[in-house]
Amino acid sequence: MEPVAVYYNPKCSKCRQTKSILDEKNINTEVIEYLNTTPTQEELSHIISLGIPAKHMIRTGENEWAQTGLDIETASDDDLINAIIQHPILLQRPIVLANGKAVIARPPEKVLEVL
Repeated sequence: MEPVAVYYNPKCSKCRQTKSILDEKNINTEVIEYLNTTPTQEELSHIISLGIPAKHMIRTGENEWAQTGLDIETASDDDLINAIIQHPILLQRPIVLANGKAVIARPPEKVLEVL
């Protein structure tokens, strides 16, 4: 089985809980610390193609969101992707990719939907 990819922030309790679920199941996991390695347009477009709408990938409560001047309901996918690339903190987490599917693991048990 190919590794399960997790867009991960080590300071996030939901990320740590999700990783624990994967570890308990002995799942080979590729951890992507997106604050250190900014996701590319291609990676973010791939996540969208796996079923997560761009507007669901945005953390609108972050100060950086207000700085973008975008409206979550009217912004294009490209605008939202560019906002994440400019401000990686805006990426919702954890996002788990497995078996040709993607899920935002909130709550962490949602990871089980893609395994």
